[in-house]
Amino acid sequence: MNRDLRRDLYAALAAALLVTAAIVIGTAIQHRYGTLRVGWPPLLATWHPHVGPGTPAALAVAVAMVAYGPSLAVRLPWRALLLATWGAGLAWTWSLALVDGWHRGVAEQLTTKNEYLRVIDRFQDIPAALRGFNGHILIDAPDNWPAHVAGHPPGATLTFVLLDRIGLGGGGWAGAWCITVGTTAAVAVLITVRILADESLARRAAPFLILAPAAVWVGTSADGYFAAVTAWAVAFLALAVTGRRPGWTGLASGLLFGLTMYLSYGLTLFAVIAAAVLLLGSNRWRPLPFVLAGFLVVPVTFTALGFDWWEAYRLLVRRYYQGAGGVRPYGYWVWANLACTVLIVGPATVAALRRTATNLTHRRSRPAVRLAVLVVAALLALLVADLSGMSKAETERIWLPFAVWLLPACAWLTGVRGWLVGQAVLALSLNHLLLTGW
Repeated sequence: MNRDLRRDLYAALAAALLVTAAIVIGTAIQHRYGTLRVGWPPLLATWHPHVGPGTPAALAVAVAMVAYGPSLAVRLPWRALLLATWGAGLAWTWSLALVDGWHRGVAEQLTTKNEYLRVIDRFQDIPAALRGFNGHILIDAPDNWPAHVAGHPPGATLTFVLLDRIGLGGGGWAGAWCITVGTTAAVAVLITVRILADESLARRAAPFLILAPAAVWVGTSADGYFAAVTAWAVAFLALAVTGRRPGWTGLASGLLFGLTMYLSYGLTLFAVIAAAVLLLGSNRWRPLPFVLAGFLVVPVTFTALGFDWWEAYRLLVRRYYQGAGGVRPYGYWVWANLACTVLIVGPATVAALRRTATNLTHRRSRPAVRLAVLVVAALLALLVADLSGMSKAETERIWLPFAVWLLPACAWLTGVRGWLVGQAVLALSLNHLLLTGW
């Protein structure tokens, strides 16, 4: 065993110890004090070994990806690789979701008491609902919003309202939307890595973007959809700052970044990743007016319709501490959140992050350094979210938008099939041993 591989394994072992500590200490805290407000610390889940209709398909996808994924990623034409990545991601995510069956795994996920679909009928008059949105955020407010509606700007809820308006109402269509859109995030990441680093790194990262344990939560949570929106915002920005139709791609990036602000307050931290893309761009100034013009569209529209983003955020902070956020201990979650991150990105990514630090400090090649900058920016944004105290628990879904930008680091790994086995085993174990909250 060479020295690099041995160090990779040490990093993965350290991550496993972190997860073990989070489970053992978290279980003790929950049993004694009940303050964690999760069923199976550090995850919002319950212990429930089971199999389901998606089990055979999930096993088949995992085996096929381990056996053929690395070689196909190298051989396929670029556009075919992008389509194959999306298709394989769809197969993997759908099969994992269906381990819990259609109703429990997909159709009912976004219809529970805390979810968006519970308030569709309150948006019959959208401008009026937006004007009055802030009046229902606090727990003691009349007709207060469910937790996820109150915890996000109304763009998140409006997505499902508009789906309902075009005839795609109900939990089944909402779940299908989140999976279908959410799995495109891998395609956006590949495009970005190819543009900012090089194609060979993107190709080597592709199997890991497909077989990530994060797919357990992409199917089905709205945060998987958020991850795709942010990923495409970054991808279009990368296209713009490297001179690919900077007007149109800059405008598209701005529009998506503006939408991002109205999907989740925490995604404003994507400014860190956007700054890294600008730093890496060779034509960073020309598209900025187009990016800014696109960015203003969504905020101006929502503000004109009567929604005050800043007031809503201040009220959300109060609501957060009125609920579970005021009970969950920061001293546990500030490090247990990182254990959740280990579970969504897998042991391969942890090992790859060790190599990211090496590539950044030793500057082994220009593409490697550029990819390292992108990955470190995502990690920095995630750490800021962690230290803020506004992400205590449930980060296995909340941090999906950041986590997808850690996965490309796996391009540096050796012994690829072994690491893919580890990723698949973790995802399959989580999905078959636990009933996750999403």
